[in-house]
Amino acid sequence: MEARFQDDYGYEVVLRNNKLTSIDTFRRRGVGIRVLVDGSLGFAATNSLSIEDLYKALESAYTRAKATSRLRKSPIEFSEERPGRVKYRVAEKRPLQDFKVEDAVNTLSEIYRAVEGEIREARLVSVVKTLTLHMQEKLIVTSDGGYVESYTPRLFIGVNSTLLYQDRSLQRSIEFGASGGAELIDEWSPGVKAREELRNLERVLVKGVAPPSEKVDFVLGSEVVGLVVHESSGHPMEADRILGREAAQAGESYVKPDMIGRFRVGNEHATVVEDPTIPGSYGFYLYDDECVRARPRYLYREGLLYEPLHNRHTARLFGVSSNGAARTMNYASEPIIRMSNTYLTPGDYEFEELIEDIDFGLFVKSYMEWNIDDARWNQRYVGLESYIIRKGELAEPVLNPALEFTTSWFYSNIVAKDRNLEFYPGTCGKGEPSQGVPVWFGGPNVRLGKLRVGVLR
Repeated sequence: MEARFQDDYGYEVVLRNNKLTSIDTFRRRGVGIRVLVDGSLGFAATNSLSIEDLYKALESAYTRAKATSRLRKSPIEFSEERPGRVKYRVAEKRPLQDFKVEDAVNTLSEIYRAVEGEIREARLVSVVKTLTLHMQEKLIVTSDGGYVESYTPRLFIGVNSTLLYQDRSLQRSIEFGASGGAELIDEWSPGVKAREELRNLERVLVKGVAPPSEKVDFVLGSEVVGLVVHESSGHPMEADRILGREAAQAGESYVKPDMIGRFRVGNEHATVVEDPTIPGSYGFYLYDDECVRARPRYLYREGLLYEPLHNRHTARLFGVSSNGAARTMNYASEPIIRMSNTYLTPGDYEFEELIEDIDFGLFVKSYMEWNIDDARWNQRYVGLESYIIRKGELAEPVLNPALEFTTSWFYSNIVAKDRNLEFYPGTCGKGEPSQGVPVWFGGPNVRLGKLRVGVLR
């Protein structure tokens, strides 16, 4: 049996331009209970902490498990693990619980003041700014001796801007997210970064040229690389997807169980790590929601499919130990296999070295839209801030370059990587009912082989 108390609370403030749009507070507090009976799992939750209601939730979970046990073709079994018995909390120099709504409004107003008046030729239609404080407290106990108590504060700032020039428009979301205290705002300097990026994007919108029509060498920025690895290595290497459990919910996977350790999806540069233990990360945790100690997981190792993300059930099916990938969105959600912080490992080059011998090519720094098929194989990305590479230097901006490739093509055509590992926050959705959890995705700037570039019409 597993009982998990979880308390998620905080607030969100939104400003459009310099006007306050909304202030929302939230609190989701309760207990989720999961039991394994005759090879079947049952789950129930309650937002009441009374003994009577907790017993009712336990009885409900037991009844559900018992009722479905005879319908299973094979019993659910968990891997044998040494459960954690630990307390931990994320350190804060300026605790988020002391960061008032007035502080949030002032922070967002400063961002608008930083970007106001910076656009010269285009028109800045709107700047929507969001600041979210999310404190998460957990206490998990299991019948096999697990006890994990944790506190994780998370801060998020999003800046969504819309630019208009003649018959062209451009929209960009800049996001900052991590675990820690309000000191993160000073580290991020969101106003400075938003101002710099809007200046660059105005140049793209006003002076952007058509993408090259021939095959060219190209370099992907770390933001695009991070999204690629999240979608084309993180999701397909979730063990429940590999087994087909998510097919009708969040999608399928090109990976089959017998491909692990045998199938080569890329070259020696294709190493993708999934690591929830990175200090200060948006997807940070030290023990998962089954009380299994977290650690770095190598999804792809030098191009080889290496290690799927597991909970205790899929670990038993694969004949391995769990690597601590069970997460929940809130107390009313059951633990499922989730990503945390997923990234392509960096290389040894400087960015200038990646492009110095490219006579004519393309650098795609950020993206505006993307899609990928259910099996996580065929994918498409449309560049936002992009530039022609001419004689080893960044030249004129490019408007709406569209990149299409397969998962294998991307990981097999990595030529070089720089050493500038950067992370970007996101909320990863999965499951039915859907669960959204905070994650980081990232990587270095990456040079790839030649590719024919399309254009968004």
